[in-house]
Amino acid sequence: MTNQSIAKEKSVFLLTDSDWHTRTIQFIVGILMLALYVWIAAGVLNLLFNLPEILKNGWAQIAEHIIVDIVLILAILELIRILQSYLSVGRVKVTFILDVALVVLIGELIGLWYKEYTSVEVGLHIAAITMLILLRIVSIRFSPNTID
Repeated sequence: MTNQSIAKEKSVFLLTDSDWHTRTIQFIVGILMLALYVWIAAGVLNLLFNLPEILKNGWAQIAEHIIVDIVLILAILELIRILQSYLSVGRVKVTFILDVALVVLIGELIGLWYKEYTSVEVGLHIAAITMLILLRIVSIRFSPNTID
């Protein structure tokens, strides 16, 4: 046997083998995605089971919970998009992370509508959303690859 084939056989059993790391990460990310899919299914079922409550108590009392639940489901979908991107490209795209942050912050801003809030809180939310939008524009503009 040559030295290269012996080194290759030894690297199969070592933790430094890149194929082993790749398969392990893909397995862990797959489990995370499966957990997120189950979480989405539970959220959709929760929304459907709350529909009779809406008919009894009226739309106004339940609307906040439904809107927040829907925004959370959208944020989870964005997280799945991040994981899919990682599996296909091998890296996480900044734009996807910013999308998740935007969805969550916009959901929080919508949630302020149903709570007591100050103009400072609304201003801070709007400023944070504006900064994330600007960061998203910059990240798309100066992306290392043009496919996004």
